[in-house]
Amino acid sequence: MIGDPSGRSVARPQIVRDEVLANAETYRTQAFKILDPDRTETVFNGDWFRKMTYEEVIRLNSHVTLQQMLQRDDFSERIDRQQPIHAHEIQYPIMQGWDSVMVKADVELGGTDQLFNILVGRDFQRDEGMAQQVVFLLPILEGLDGSKKMSKSLGNFVGVDEPPDKMFGKLMSISDELMSRYYPLLLGRSLSRETHPLESKKQLAFEIVQTYHGPAAAQKTFEEWNLRFSEKRLSETQLPEFAARKIEALNVVVAAYAEAFQITKSRTEASRLMRQGSVQLDGTKILDPKATIDLRPGQTLRLDKTHAVRIR
Repeated sequence: MIGDPSGRSVARPQIVRDEVLANAETYRTQAFKILDPDRTETVFNGDWFRKMTYEEVIRLNSHVTLQQMLQRDDFSERIDRQQPIHAHEIQYPIMQGWDSVMVKADVELGGTDQLFNILVGRDFQRDEGMAQQVVFLLPILEGLDGSKKMSKSLGNFVGVDEPPDKMFGKLMSISDELMSRYYPLLLGRSLSRETHPLESKKQLAFEIVQTYHGPAAAQKTFEEWNLRFSEKRLSETQLPEFAARKIEALNVVVAAYAEAFQITKSRTEASRLMRQGSVQLDGTKILDPKATIDLRPGQTLRLDKTHAVRIR
């Protein structure tokens, strides 16, 4: 409900408890694609924080200093830029640290941006006479754009609960350069320099789909992708649908990516795709971004080598 300020240049919006519980259920659904629900215990830190008196909150705050809290990179950067830091944001590392005490954590797992918060947990455990948890950090994963942290709000993400074809297609859209990051972080091995980049990308997409949807779904999606794009038989394959309309070509490309694939493409990126001949309507290249095109049901619009839609 407070919102983690880690890595943020402004305060996160606060949300109500019902929203938190709804979000939590989606996290459980995603986590249980990997974890065994029968061997997993889920707790809500509201179970202890909602019972704390104001006096207890003050005592908890006395375990840390303001100087400690302001050592965080994101806070110190905001101070340098003369941007506000709200008092409730300083509470977040304190709350997360106390969680480690309450669940008697042996290990806390997080991204590299969570280092400060997890170390606060170690300090609290020491103060309570407990064994201090191990800090287990993983690198932050860049999104499909190859620059910003993968984030649903930025539209540069692959959701672990997305359908296999959407997951496969999104991974096929990443740059060759980004694969050298995805391979070690997602597959646990280095990218082979001897394999053609397209084949490496297919292997990455296949293994990720297999992880979250199983071998049969991964094989089916792999074969469907080859049929759709490698063999160029778009008329025989299932494609996401896009509504018929009469519109400027550039706007069609931007809208099709967003509506059919939840991928954000700038007008500059869309224009580049068109000028290099990637955008085709029933096999005819659309080279002029400003041209008005009349989309009719049944047509096939190819956006690039890995994305195409059927006009409905």
